[in-house]
Amino acid sequence: MLPDSIRRRRILRLATPIIAAMLTQSLINLIDAALVGSLGEVPLAGVGIGGYAMFLVTALVFGLSSGVQSQTARRHGEEAWQVRARPLNAGLAIALCVSLPLTLLCLWQAPRLMALINPDAAVNAVAVEYFRWRVLSLSAVAMIFCFRGYWNGIEQSGFYLRIMLAMHVVNVAASVCLIFGYLGLPAMGAAGAGAGTTLSLYVGLLLWALLSLRHAVPSGFLAGVPRRPALLTTLRLATPHSFQQLWFAAGYAVLFWILGRIDTASVAVGHVLVNLSLLLILPGVGLGMAAMSLVGQSLGRQAHGDAHRWGWDVVRLAWLCLAALALPMALFPEQILGVFLRDPELIALARLPLQLTTVMIVLDGAALVLAQALLGAGASRTVMTTTLSLQWLVFLPLAWWVGVVMEQGLLGIWWVQLGYRCLNSLWFVTIWQRRQWLRLEI
Repeated sequence: MLPDSIRRRRILRLATPIIAAMLTQSLINLIDAALVGSLGEVPLAGVGIGGYAMFLVTALVFGLSSGVQSQTARRHGEEAWQVRARPLNAGLAIALCVSLPLTLLCLWQAPRLMALINPDAAVNAVAVEYFRWRVLSLSAVAMIFCFRGYWNGIEQSGFYLRIMLAMHVVNVAASVCLIFGYLGLPAMGAAGAGAGTTLSLYVGLLLWALLSLRHAVPSGFLAGVPRRPALLTTLRLATPHSFQQLWFAAGYAVLFWILGRIDTASVAVGHVLVNLSLLLILPGVGLGMAAMSLVGQSLGRQAHGDAHRWGWDVVRLAWLCLAALALPMALFPEQILGVFLRDPELIALARLPLQLTTVMIVLDGAALVLAQALLGAGASRTVMTTTLSLQWLVFLPLAWWVGVVMEQGLLGIWWVQLGYRCLNSLWFVTIWQRRQWLRLEI
């Protein structure tokens, strides 16, 4: 058993590049919005709607990352060096088979999809054009998820950060030129932001492919057509996680619908609070992805006690990290909110909910980490049922009842969310402590 200090360094060495890359990845839609902002309110709103639609579509292939990573980590722990990349091959094949027809469907049905999200015709015209350019990158996104899962699974997460940074450089340069028509290129407006982002994603895919061709061929990369068992295993692990991500994202749409039944101020404040919380949890998710690899490798070595301990080691680090990030927001809520809100009444409305958000993020650290660790053990169906059951059967009905029926408003909903996050972590801790996941084979 490794000493605590060595274990912490190993966790941080694996998790830090993942966290940094995830923080930069979250900037993709923000960069598009910032570049389009000078064009006016309608183009900016269209990019926002199109970006959310792309987020929903991307959720359908998101599970490929954890599906490939959990298998790769298990093979790495077994020291099966020559077959570590077989899950990557299977994931890439699935990515192409799923993303290509889905892309064609989205190109065809883009106007109908935008109309479901937003009723404004002028905004939707921009959103459709932007979304169609963005959805052309779906195959690249799906395959990038697979490459990311493989390299994280063998504890080489630094490549993820480097490639993300290169993609951002391409994204900004290409988008600026295509939006405003620089260097002799056509001035495409908001659509140029979508085209530039898509170009950057294909550049990223090329970099991942070149890296893997250089270093992963001895591990079986592209060594023949993936066999049926590998494809089925990858699908079995990836599908629940993708389904979970899709409905988790849809749950936020329902939450904003509930806030809309209260008043416009609650919707505006809710958007700020949700975006802040999604940003705050990224370190927890990144540490969880590190736990996914460490748990999977330990199970591959049949070191069950070590696998269980890795989960708690990472949870403790996540609590410290999330508490450090949350403390300034808890102590200085008005100053933080003032960056996003100008109206004193909105800041007053958001003050206590923001402080509750900082508490719930720390309490949710165990769920953030242990959910990813369970994915590393192959328990993707357990993670899906737990997450969606609590969100759709507990939180959203109670949010409606307390916030709208009982007329407790935004603050009442945030108190409900605090209880939901506590229950979420307690449930995942219970699952982890029962250790039934130790018996899963992948």
